[in-house]
Amino acid sequence: MILKDFLEPGLDLVLCGTAPGPVSAARGHYYANPGNRFWRTLHEVGLTPRLMRPDEDHLLPRFGIGLTDLVKTRSGLDRDLAHGDYDVAGVIAKIEHYAPRAVAFDSLNAGRRVMGKAAKAGLQPACIGSSAVFILPSTSGLASGHWTIEPWRALAAFLGRVPEPSGVSVAPRLGGIAG
Repeated sequence: MILKDFLEPGLDLVLCGTAPGPVSAARGHYYANPGNRFWRTLHEVGLTPRLMRPDEDHLLPRFGIGLTDLVKTRSGLDRDLAHGDYDVAGVIAKIEHYAPRAVAFDSLNAGRRVMGKAAKAGLQPACIGSSAVFILPSTSGLASGHWTIEPWRALAAFLGRVPEPSGVSVAPRLGGIAG
């Protein structure tokens, strides 16, 4: 396992990537490449009450957010991964077990691996277990030509999290840390 899962019962959201990139694998933290928009996006859309750092990835469950990847045994860019590296059945089993309100695949490639090749960004018509499914544009700098924050905002709104004008979330997790 390259990066540890951060999963537990009662989460609002599980974010599922494809595989850790080389920088994340080397640093041992999710979305550790400074060119990745992940942490800024979470804060900007109101999913976290403050801008967090990659080395704080383990704190996300306090805010109702879990993390996992489709590929747990290798790191690299999508083009570096083989079909057999993807553990779609394992991810589905994790989502069914932990039953978050929603699961979001943070790239079209990851989402299509699970939801089918015709899947588009946004809320999907099918669920995984009881969890709503979103496919989001990748926050990787390599995908900046396809970047839009709107599906991320739709996810935050679905979860009832709307940022204040200052960017601070006005809807902290019930029973969790208020920020």
